[in-house]
Parts: sequence; C-alpha cells; structure tokens
Amino acid sequence: MNEFTMFSFCQLCIDSIIWKDIYLIKLLYYFMFDKLPISSKTEKILTKSLDEPISAEDANYLINIKGSDLYPLLATADYLRQEIAGNNVTFINNCNINFTNICTVRCGFCAFGKDADDPEAYILDDEAILKKAQGAVDKGAHEFCVMGGVLPDADVEYYEHLLQLLKGEFPNIMIHGFSPTMIKDASVVSGISVEDAFERLKSAGLDTLPGTAAEILTDRSREIICPEKVTTQEWIDIVKTAHEVGIPGSATIMYGHVETPEERVEHIDIIRKIQQETHGFTEFIPMTFMHEYSPIFLEGQQNLGATGTEDLKLYAVARLMLKDLIPNIQVSWVKMGFRFAQVSLTAGANDLGGTLGGDELSEASGAPDGVEASIDTLSNMVRDLGRNPIERNSKYTEFYPIESKSSDVKIVSK
Repeated sequence: MNEFTMFSFCQLCIDSIIWKDIYLIKLLYYFMFDKLPISSKTEKILTKSLDEPISAEDANYLINIKGSDLYPLLATADYLRQEIAGNNVTFINNCNINFTNICTVRCGFCAFGKDADDPEAYILDDEAILKKAQGAVDKGAHEFCVMGGVLPDADVEYYEHLLQLLKGEFPNIMIHGFSPTMIKDASVVSGISVEDAFERLKSAGLDTLPGTAAEILTDRSREIICPEKVTTQEWIDIVKTAHEVGIPGSATIMYGHVETPEERVEHIDIIRKIQQETHGFTEFIPMTFMHEYSPIFLEGQQNLGATGTEDLKLYAVARLMLKDLIPNIQVSWVKMGFRFAQVSLTAGANDLGGTLGGDELSEASGAPDGVEASIDTLSNMVRDLGRNPIERNSKYTEFYPIESKSSDVKIVSK
C-alpha cells in the first residue's frame, strides 16, 4: 500500500464514520504510525474505553503513560468527543464581575486575594457592578460570572442583594455565581443551613454554581494549598445540596501544584460519582495551575506547573472516565493561552469556556494571553480545526449560531 493509497483508505474510513467497526486504534495508529509500537496494555484499555467508561485503576495507568502510547490515547479521546459532542465547539459570551478582592481565606495558589487594610483592596458598589454588567450586555453577553474573595462578614442577604441588583436590571442574563466556600461561610454568618441558603439564592436569581473551591479533592493536597477552605467532604456535600435544590453548575479541577497524578484521577472519580447521583454538573473544567505569582511559588515551592503532555493526558483521561455522563469538557484558554487551548481541543474537549471579560483572578495569576477574548478570536480557533463554533448559555440549553465571515484574526500569544 503506497502512501497516497494508505491516506485515501484512512480518509474513506473517517468519512464513513466506521472507525469503531474496523478498530479505531489500529486504523489511526498502526496504519499511519506503524513504526511506533503501542503497548498491549494501553491497546486493551483504549479498546475497552470505546464501549464503557474506564476504571480509576485504568485511568491511573493512562495518566502516567509516556512516549508513543500518548498518540492513541489522544486519538481515542478525540474520537469519543466526536461521538458524544459532535463537531461543535461551544463557548459563552460572558463577563466576570469580581465584586471584591478582600478575602479571609489564604490559599497558597492565589495571587488575587487581599487583606481588608491593603491599599489595593476594594469592594465594588452597586453603581460599579451595574456599569460592568451594562458593558458586557452591550457586547452581547449571556452570562455574568459573579465571583470575589470571601468577605469576613458576608451573609446570605449580601449575596441575595447582588443577585437581585443584577436580575433587576438584566432579567434575561444568567448568573453563574459564588463558590461552595462562600456559600458555606455566608450560611454560617446568617445562621441558616446550606440548603436554605441555596433556596434563597435560587429565588434571588442564581442560575448556576461555579465549581470553584474544588481545587484538588484530596485532603492531603488541600492541607498544603488551601487549608482554610472547605474540606473534600464538605465540598461534595455542598455541591450535592445545590444540585438537589435545582442549581446545576460546573465541576473543576486545578492541577499542576502539589498533587500526584493519582490524586488527579481520584478527583475525577469523585466528580463522576457525584454526577451519577445528581446529574447536576453541566461541564468539567480542568484548570492548569499558573504558578508564577502564587504564594507557594514565591515562598520557594519547587516543581510547580503541569507540562504540556500532562495537560493533554488529563483532558483525554477525563473524557475516557466521564464519557457522556458529563458530555462537555472545557478548555481554559485563559490558563493555557490560545495556541495550546486549541491543541487541547483535539484531546477530548468540546468547549472553550467564555470570552471572560474582566477575569481579575486569572489576570493576577499571570494569564498568558490576557483575560478577554473576542467572539472572532474564539471562532477562528475552532474553524482552524475544521469544527463549528457556536455560542451557548450557562446551562447548555440554548445555542446561538455564529455567522461565518472572513477574518484576519490570528491565533497569537502575547
């Protein structure tokens, strides 16, 4: 079989969507990369993954593979992405409203939080919040991401006020707001249960709950990077309560700090078990740790930050573990930069997050390509892969077509 015939045969199989029938791995790997052997164990796990989610044990094996076994892992994850989510790549036109940077919780990874007496500390007043919101709406936003530090005296009434303020002026814009730690602390200040807090916040206009404060869901690592935040079990209980009340939300993982590869798998397995029970997660968002300005890095902690292959393996393993249980896996371009985020879309991911205007948390951590992207920039990234960009809402229940137009927008890093 000459090179042209081999390519034509592979393309015919791809176009006919019969990868699985003639064994995806052999088609993409042996025919096109027959000089690079794949281990029998990797082949066995990947073959099985086409029919069922992989076990935590198999995930631990895959997340540690090196060399040529990486290619069929990524190809399998991308194939499953196409089967589950198709060729659309979604994202949301949104803005971050970081209403305060004052935070009583000190995390080793965070470069955003300030003490109340810090000269750079702030709390936005109602006028400033509405001004930010109006600017986003003028640009077509479908979501406000309302986030900030953990204020020492913030109660449920305070968060209700923020929600009512925004919904009063912009009733059709979804609010993706607060964090499990913030909700827990506010419920304590107000003297009510977490369930009652969520009921009130839902009535005030909270649409979805960010999966923040998850970081890494193992108490060993949490004791090092965020000992003052909720524990693993508290995070699980709070998120499940939100889902039971009718507030869906995202699931996140922050990796590349002090955790082990096995703890990354343990985290994803916890997310999987919650989803099997509640079906309340709309998306899974891996967030690579930006360490350059983090307190633990500045204090001398070494070996921080994930490598590029670790990023890709995490996306791929997450797809093989979650499959269609959480169909949407999001790439964080603000953490990875535009170029590598685009590459990560070939490792099992199908969502690009949002335009993210005003993400001061990521900006403080050193976001490589800034913290705001245009619809054109994100669309260009997607079309360059031969896939279809489409806007969505917070819950993935409404989608908004994007007109195809010629554009000189290029994928560049600052």
